[in-house]
Amino acid sequence: MDHGTVGSAQSGRLLVEVREAGASAVVTPAGELDHHTADLLRDPLDACLAKGFSRLVIDCSRLEFCDSTGLNVLLGARLKAEAAGGGVHLAGMLPVVARVFEITGAEAVFTVHASVADAVPGPDADG
Repeated sequence: MDHGTVGSAQSGRLLVEVREAGASAVVTPAGELDHHTADLLRDPLDACLAKGFSRLVIDCSRLEFCDSTGLNVLLGARLKAEAAGGGVHLAGMLPVVARVFEITGAEAVFTVHASVADAVPGPDADG
């Protein structure tokens, strides 16, 4: 398991950390994901896909807010990952964020896990 930070971005309200976990990239946004911070998540997700990671695990345990723009970033990443033969897995969603996915019906198009450990297969799982 590589615990090193592969990349990070910060703009006051959102910090994004990326690490490798076997064949998965684990992306951890912390803070508020909205119109003003969406690119701070979109860019690392696109970079992971460009590096060949088609299986993205989004660790939502530190995501405090997500609006429709943030949801669209995740939906876009899902389409790109699926086109590459993978997918986007959401893990550890706080109730306030889970509610956005529930209200919009987006939870039906993502694989949702209770924790990162549940989302990352095999011996590389930790969370």
